[in-house]
Amino acid sequence: MKEQLEKIKEEALKQIAASDALEKLNDIRVSYLGKKGQLTSLLKGMKDVSPEERPKVGQMVNDARALIEGRLEEAKTALAQKAREEQLKKEVIDVTLPAKKTEAGHSHPNTIALEEVERIFIGMGYEVVEGPEVEYDEYNFEKLNIPKGHPARDEQDTFYINDSILLRSQTSPVQVRTMEQGKLPIRMIAPGRVFRSDEVDATHSPSFHQIEGLVIDKGITFADLKGTLEEFAKEMFGTETKVKFRPHHFPFTEPSAEVDVSCFKCGGKGCRFCKGSGWIEILGCGMVHPHVLEMCNIDPDEYSGFAFGVGLERIALLKYEIDDMRLLYENDVRFLKQF
Repeated sequence: MKEQLEKIKEEALKQIAASDALEKLNDIRVSYLGKKGQLTSLLKGMKDVSPEERPKVGQMVNDARALIEGRLEEAKTALAQKAREEQLKKEVIDVTLPAKKTEAGHSHPNTIALEEVERIFIGMGYEVVEGPEVEYDEYNFEKLNIPKGHPARDEQDTFYINDSILLRSQTSPVQVRTMEQGKLPIRMIAPGRVFRSDEVDATHSPSFHQIEGLVIDKGITFADLKGTLEEFAKEMFGTETKVKFRPHHFPFTEPSAEVDVSCFKCGGKGCRFCKGSGWIEILGCGMVHPHVLEMCNIDPDEYSGFAFGVGLERIALLKYEIDDMRLLYENDVRFLKQF
């Protein structure tokens, strides 16, 4: 048995020394030290050894096992180190190479214009409120004093999901929802996307954005409305900007007006940008109709208010002197980089 043990030890050490891969070392471990390995099988034959020799033979077997395990561990460490060095040689990084450039984008013209509008009104004490784009007919029309059959519905033809649910044609429903909460006074703007069944051209789109404002409090007059919009115009288009109000009609406001600002391109003298008139129309406004207040459970004898609405795209087009609304949505990087 001693001769057999020496032979097994020599063969194991010889195979370990010749191994050039971690997988081969594992095979050697199993072949000699596993449950069915040669050294394990030799131990099973200890019953044939005389009692006097058993301690010596057992010690020799344990020494051989320890030697083989030690050499296996040494070889494993050496092969792992060699593999790591080879990997580092293959994956070498040239630190002198120029780094990859990260191109950082920037906000869309609409977003830039919206943030500026929000900044102006937040500075005047307004809060920004949002609402659902899929809206009830009741909020989009009925509670804004636009009952079924009203001519104003033709002007705001929108996309219906069923008889009572539609894609909102304006952000005014957000104002109605805010008034219904009954938390007075109210000073808010409601920006958001709206939908109308319009043909796509230089100034129209079936999907665009509006910013509508609402103030409800005791003693609010048309003078407050004029002062607010004049301040907005000066902040948005320059301190020399003048404001002009023209009588108009909106179902949910009475009296109502269209608002023009003096052309910030020519200073009101008349140019191509303002079509020679010296004025540019920017928004519609008016005092909240008493009936609208009543439908929102607000007493019109105690409270009054004003509302206004402006197209976000119109602000962006005017601010950046863009003559075609479609450019804002064509995602042409050459165009968007200008802003």
